[in-house]
Amino acid sequence: MTFLVFLEHHGGALEKGGLGVLSKAASLGDAVGVVLGEGASGVAAGAGAFGASKVYVCEASELHSPLPQPRVDALATLVEQTGADAVLFGASVLSADVASGLAARLDAGLNWDLMDLTVANGELVGKRPALGDTVIVDVGWTGGTRLGLIRSGALDAVESGGTAEVESFEATFSDFSTLATLVDQTQEVSSGPSIEDADIIVAGGRGLGSPEGFTLLEELAAALGGAVGATRAVVDAGWYPYSTQVGQTGKSVSPRLYIACGISGAIQHKVGMQGSGTIVAINKDPNAPIFDFCDIGVVGDLHAIVPKLTELVRSR
Repeated sequence: MTFLVFLEHHGGALEKGGLGVLSKAASLGDAVGVVLGEGASGVAAGAGAFGASKVYVCEASELHSPLPQPRVDALATLVEQTGADAVLFGASVLSADVASGLAARLDAGLNWDLMDLTVANGELVGKRPALGDTVIVDVGWTGGTRLGLIRSGALDAVESGGTAEVESFEATFSDFSTLATLVDQTQEVSSGPSIEDADIIVAGGRGLGSPEGFTLLEELAAALGGAVGATRAVVDAGWYPYSTQVGQTGKSVSPRLYIACGISGAIQHKVGMQGSGTIVAINKDPNAPIFDFCDIGVVGDLHAIVPKLTELVRSR
């Protein structure tokens, strides 16, 4: 089975989400990367280390702006040329637009919010959460090119040490695909790793008591070299940015260490961080649901515990 994997790039590097999907595809069949836009040739070869046997690149001027419709055209061209069995995407704002547009263009089936992929009896099978993420169901495709959108953070980017052949291709663009113009693009400036890339996350919930409580978490995260996360309740309350939200309606993360401070452990939050290596929970409520699935539980006042923990980390 041949997979085309859409790989986004930014700042001269391939995005981690797409590389995770690429690693999974390589374990199931022939994984072929697709890198589009300005600078694609410079980063494409790096996909070989994550399982790509070949990487197709196109740097046409129509692809210089991060707009979805020209990328739909480019991928549709490539599907026609290669006859790929499936096209896979790591979830992002751009890839969701591209995947849905490609599904309409190819009249193909799109399964989204997938957590995993397998091949059974020669057929691709997706694993997707349902019923509020309380169960995982198998989903499939009825025929034609299979399109899959994988939940952010669900799959790890695993280096296999391979190399990939890089090949340029010419895309055909429809007239209507180039009518939109990107007027401006801004990016939030932040320090430290993002929650998707961090090996350590210190996350806070309503138990912090106020927005000022996040200062304690920022100090601990800085000492550990990690990032700060938050629950939906606190970002909805305006305590912390939405970009840090972990959970069903936020981001899925899988750091080596996840420290949950003042987080009760509702199922909507659990599904976004349950893939973490070690989960440490600090909560003054001994009956908090998070103690049912954490690895280490600390019952106590986080306002007293977190500063002492930060001090100990700094001393080491």
